[in-house]
Amino acid sequence: MLRSGIKGAWRVAQTTSVLAKTGVGWLRGDRPPTPQLLRETFEDLGATYIKLGQFIASSPTLFPEEYVEEFQACLDQTEALPFSYIESVLKKELKQPLSDIYAEIDPNALASASIAQVHAAKLVTGEDVVIKVQKPGVEHVIHTDMNFIHLAMKILEMITPHLEMASLADIVGEIQKSMMEECDFLKEAQNIEEFERFLARTDNTLVVVPKVYHQASTSRVLTMERLYGVSMTNLDAIKQYSENPEMTLRIAMNTWFASLHQCEIFHADVHAGNLMVLTDGRVGFIDFGIVGRLTPGTWDAMNDFGEALISGDYETMADAMVTVGITKQKVDTHKLSRDLEKFIKRVDGLQSVSYLDITETENDINKLLTEFVKMAKRHGIQFPRQFGLLIKQLLYFDRYRHVMAIDLVAEDYLAFLQ
Repeated sequence: MLRSGIKGAWRVAQTTSVLAKTGVGWLRGDRPPTPQLLRETFEDLGATYIKLGQFIASSPTLFPEEYVEEFQACLDQTEALPFSYIESVLKKELKQPLSDIYAEIDPNALASASIAQVHAAKLVTGEDVVIKVQKPGVEHVIHTDMNFIHLAMKILEMITPHLEMASLADIVGEIQKSMMEECDFLKEAQNIEEFERFLARTDNTLVVVPKVYHQASTSRVLTMERLYGVSMTNLDAIKQYSENPEMTLRIAMNTWFASLHQCEIFHADVHAGNLMVLTDGRVGFIDFGIVGRLTPGTWDAMNDFGEALISGDYETMADAMVTVGITKQKVDTHKLSRDLEKFIKRVDGLQSVSYLDITETENDINKLLTEFVKMAKRHGIQFPRQFGLLIKQLLYFDRYRHVMAIDLVAEDYLAFLQ
């Protein structure tokens, strides 16, 4: 208890030091635009605030455009810790000699982010796996920092008087829930296995998720099957493993759309790094740290919106947006439908390319989502975050459709919903 208290006090001191440094710089005349200043401060503050920045970047339904755009640069990529630190976490969490579980572990990280680091390994039973390991001390930092999130929101409100969003309490609750779920690897394991059960119920053998090895997993360690494949945006590479790339994308879309109403969760981050075409031609969904859950009302509105989107019925799309959104005024759905038509035609006019950089794609998608939300706000509609997550995934799939030059029609979409 004392140790935890000391660590918390030290973290408070670190946070105060960073904020003081920012304040001194501002007084000395180093005064970048407020969104940039806030983003740079968040990056200096570390793991929790980087996650908060990413939450802002992915939530144009909650935050102003200038903040959403600025926080696109809040990258969650950090230098890898020496393997000795990761090894200490593994030994502490798994409570047995690592040689009893792993035949080998690559000391060089496959990836390193603010909260976790990923290493390739092989089990003693011969399976290739990846190990996602929470970095030492992160849980103490997050626990302490959550108290500062309330303050951060109040500062954001103070420096942005016309901030258009839901109540601060709701936003802080959403942030806390999102961050805590992403930091609990047992929760991520549950998400993976819930999606796996959905695949089994629907007799879907063309899509896979990584197998979780529970004997080597805890809330801070997640050992999963290693899937080998290529990004969904690399058409040339896809052709090496799939005889029909168009059908491969249809399978991915079919599965994702079906999960909206046949699974307790849906994958809420289907960017190119998380959606793979495997070497055996199947589709792999990976990284279930960010998932969404739909209420029946949101699903019904999403269903109407999707059908209308494919058939070009912009009036029905407008009605669905009004149904799912929060409005304080009467919405002119006829005007909204005209704006929707312009937006959709602009999205459809995007140039098709054979390969897109993951970061470039992410930035493009976030810009489109921000534009969509701005359009809704002009008509007095504010969306709940879950609907924003849904629209973002639709934009990802639309990008993949452009990459593969696939022309979907209404019948295709309706088939996805069966």
